[in-house]
Amino acid sequence: MQGYIMSILQSTKKAVERVTGIARRGRQEATDLVRRRKANEFWFKDDGLVPNHPFWPLVVYRGAVRLPEEFDPAAVLEELFEANGWGASWRNGIYDYVHYHSRIHEVLGVAAGTAKVRFGGKKGRTLSLKAGDVAVLPAGTGHQCLSASDDFLVVGAYPPFGTYDECTTAQEHDRALATIQKVGRPRKDPVYGSKGPLLQNWRKT
Repeated sequence: MQGYIMSILQSTKKAVERVTGIARRGRQEATDLVRRRKANEFWFKDDGLVPNHPFWPLVVYRGAVRLPEEFDPAAVLEELFEANGWGASWRNGIYDYVHYHSRIHEVLGVAAGTAKVRFGGKKGRTLSLKAGDVAVLPAGTGHQCLSASDDFLVVGAYPPFGTYDECTTAQEHDRALATIQKVGRPRKDPVYGSKGPLLQNWRKT
């Protein structure tokens, strides 16, 4: 219930910001807040429940975005992702159960707070995330929030192709194996654009 309420509040706040421009930076200003960071790569095996991606890694950029106090940090991340072609954004936390998306990639930018998030399923890896960190998940990547600070807030977004779905059961596994590989490589890195490390980490097959 708490997560649902936060989602409603953040959606309302987002709508007000878009109409009034309050606390929002323009796209160029958002891009100027980006810091060049190493792409940390994590590969995960199929565990029978979560297929993960067969050849593309989870990519995590630590402290990739400066989030000035005078602006809404969620708005900064939204503008940055949109500038690089990743839209349909939302604001919320991360679900506390294991799930993945089999038909679309996802970017998660931490706008506030801290959390421990397990990627790759129960046999995956737990990472500590904090404000300014960005994780880019190829289709099939399991994720689950294990614990979080009260102010933990994430902005999620998606490339312009693909269809959102949410998979949680073993019965979905075999179908997901086929659909995951059909999701094409995005044209731009959600943080660094057309010259971003993601395009090298996710090589065409």
